[in-house]
Amino acid sequence: MGGIFKAYDVRGIYPTEIDEATARSIGRAFRSVLDDDDFEHGGDTVVVSRDMRPSSGPLSEALVDGLTEAGLDVVDIGLATTPMNYFAIGRLRAAGGIQVTASHNPAKYNGLKFSKHEARPVSGDHGIPLLERKVAAGDLPTAARRGSVRTADVVDEYRRHVLSFLRRPAHARRLRVVVDAANGMATTDLPIFEAMGIDLVPLYFDLDGTFPNHEANPLKLENLRDLQTKVVECGADLGVSCDGDFDRGAFVDERGSPIGSDLVTGLIAGELLGREPGKHVVYDLRSSRAVPEYIREQGGVPVRERVGHSFMKATLRAKHGIFGGELAGHYYFRDNYYADCAVMAMIEVLNLLWESDQPMSELVAPLERYAKSQETNFEVDDKLGTMKRLEADYADGRVDWLDGITVEYDDWWFNVRASNTEPLLRLVCEARSGPMLERRMAELTAKIGTPVHH
Repeated sequence: MGGIFKAYDVRGIYPTEIDEATARSIGRAFRSVLDDDDFEHGGDTVVVSRDMRPSSGPLSEALVDGLTEAGLDVVDIGLATTPMNYFAIGRLRAAGGIQVTASHNPAKYNGLKFSKHEARPVSGDHGIPLLERKVAAGDLPTAARRGSVRTADVVDEYRRHVLSFLRRPAHARRLRVVVDAANGMATTDLPIFEAMGIDLVPLYFDLDGTFPNHEANPLKLENLRDLQTKVVECGADLGVSCDGDFDRGAFVDERGSPIGSDLVTGLIAGELLGREPGKHVVYDLRSSRAVPEYIREQGGVPVRERVGHSFMKATLRAKHGIFGGELAGHYYFRDNYYADCAVMAMIEVLNLLWESDQPMSELVAPLERYAKSQETNFEVDDKLGTMKRLEADYADGRVDWLDGITVEYDDWWFNVRASNTEPLLRLVCEARSGPMLERRMAELTAKIGTPVHH
């Protein structure tokens, strides 16, 4: 079972790796992850919600059983996106929350995402490693008083909250937007999409946890094909690809070209800094150099952070930053409990389009300054040894170990880090020109090994 406890959440194949008994045990152990601050802020209340996978219902019931056995009171908000779970924790002033989802993983997987009060991430040794130790040891106390269970509906409040960020001018042009919900939880945000004042072209808006059309993972380019085709076919201004629990989104421009999520981070940062100059914006270290450059040009203070939502959220909060974004398509907003919300990112992109009156490709163009690789994966037995060899080979560059190894030169840079979720090394590389990028990628690949194509 150890394999299901990941860096940021619990995830495994149902029912062989994760089942109802596991969910119940985790529910019983969850109390130990919450601390005095959480209980002070939110009493003994925990928000529980779930995605549309066939296994999410039974796992959610078992989880609630475990939580109440440990004396926690549960507010069940039913089917919800992960951002709606975060919102409910904050709005209902709960001590924490759990979303039953395996996010972008294929249908056979399921899992759990955990938060503390105000949607703060569960992180560090007192987070998932502690849960794992408690569950493994069977250290699962039963409370004298069993917790209560009530249901709540936060759909309308969440919709009002999200739409409050929409800045559509009275005589704005009608934007046509294709949204590919990938049969995932984004379908439940249909009333929000319909209230945006856009011509919505919905793709795969039937809730279906078997993902009959394609995986709900916008990071894989093959999952964008239908969206790209549809955008071009119907002359849309923008395309949005959603992951399974809709905490992430990816964008394609009016020509059907995918836009790097790091560049979208820069664009949204510019939009928000226009209203509040001088604020900090957090970006992950895989992002293009264009991102911190653009944030500075827009009057902001760029903050480089390691990959992972728990680090991004903690730094954003500590710096009182306005916004943060990750290459994986997570976008974090100060005004949303510092939590990620893909539908809010979509709203800020629409605001930009209305404001500028330019097509999406022209908005992105100022950020397309360098040639950058996709994140490339390698199966490597000795991860640290490989990274140490790279450090020696590129000792004349500027080296740091914030997250894996980053080596920077004036006209190119690369980062190699161990995946937090899979047995892989991941490489990103960026250079001043296409030919230079090709040369450096060939050189690095020869040193690391054979790339894996999932």
